[in-house]
Amino acid sequence: MTVANEARRNGSDPARPVADPARPAAGPGSAPHRVVVLALDEVVGLDLGTPAQVFCTARTLVGNTDLYTVTTCTRDGAPVRSTAGYRVLPDHGLAALATADTVVVPGIHGGPPLTEGTLDPELTDALRAAHERGTRIMSICTGAFALAAAGLLDGRPATTHWAYAARFRDHFPSVRLDPEVLFVDDGDILTSAGVAAGIDLCLHVIRTDHGSEVANRSARRCVMPPWRDGGQAQYIERPVPVGDDTTTAPTRTWLLQRLDDPPSLRAMAAHANMSVRTFTRRFREETGVSPARWLLRHRTDHARLLLETTELSVDQVARQAGFGTATSLRQHLHGSIGVAPTTYRRTFRPPEGLRPGATTEAASPTA
Repeated sequence: MTVANEARRNGSDPARPVADPARPAAGPGSAPHRVVVLALDEVVGLDLGTPAQVFCTARTLVGNTDLYTVTTCTRDGAPVRSTAGYRVLPDHGLAALATADTVVVPGIHGGPPLTEGTLDPELTDALRAAHERGTRIMSICTGAFALAAAGLLDGRPATTHWAYAARFRDHFPSVRLDPEVLFVDDGDILTSAGVAAGIDLCLHVIRTDHGSEVANRSARRCVMPPWRDGGQAQYIERPVPVGDDTTTAPTRTWLLQRLDDPPSLRAMAAHANMSVRTFTRRFREETGVSPARWLLRHRTDHARLLLETTELSVDQVARQAGFGTATSLRQHLHGSIGVAPTTYRRTFRPPEGLRPGATTEAASPTA
């Protein structure tokens, strides 16, 4: 079991950086780590360019030498269509995977992996062979469909773009999908959420391979924060569920209006006109989590929103989000995203002089 797997089994966040010493990684005086990007038909343009853009910014702290090389290939070296209205003409075919240290599969917006949950046998064999050789395998966004179709994600935790989660579960029920994190590091196989989350994943890999200082320098070159602590839950569209009296949807709506004073499980069940046992079972069937976990997630999301958008003190935020005390909020926020409330507020809010309405002079450095 890798360090990442063991940490996950112990209950830590799958999107938290966890070192895995078994991974091959270039270092000072060694050959650069070879990254091969496998482009499938209807590849997402941003996803395709992300590995080269991010990995090629990683250089040694001494000597400033490249730590990674990035090559792009397709099944037979022929052009593939992108979602941006152009074709991609790679320099290599599948033979490039034989020498790869890491293989990245970018997202796609069509084709058999998405529509049927299948993958071309030649691509399947190439990905499986690379994995069996010990090559690290990564996907960005809906590239996870290709990995799952190749059988590489069976029984494993993974993520993909939240908008494709239901389809992913339909095609690949044996995969332990978590659509609310930016990425999942399962040791030798890593998956990321949609679009820009691929950047987060690449920076995470650099951080794991070479440490925070190298990764932070890469992030600065990409004009990105070194680490985004929020999962993709903060971006998921969550319309108020509509349902009849046989569902827990009305109770969920009722709970969202009472985050500052969360009712007990017995009170939730009474509101839904169900026994506690029936309510808990139906709640989990409809949401995928227990009532307590669902409520904690929404209370945490509400606290984060208040920290981002209001001037309320941490104590006030804690009370309005149902945590009661700043200490309780601090513990839960640190447990979910790894930072304290004040640190989170600084990360997601611009400096005073750069906030809307600030004058140019206020934002300018003083002499």
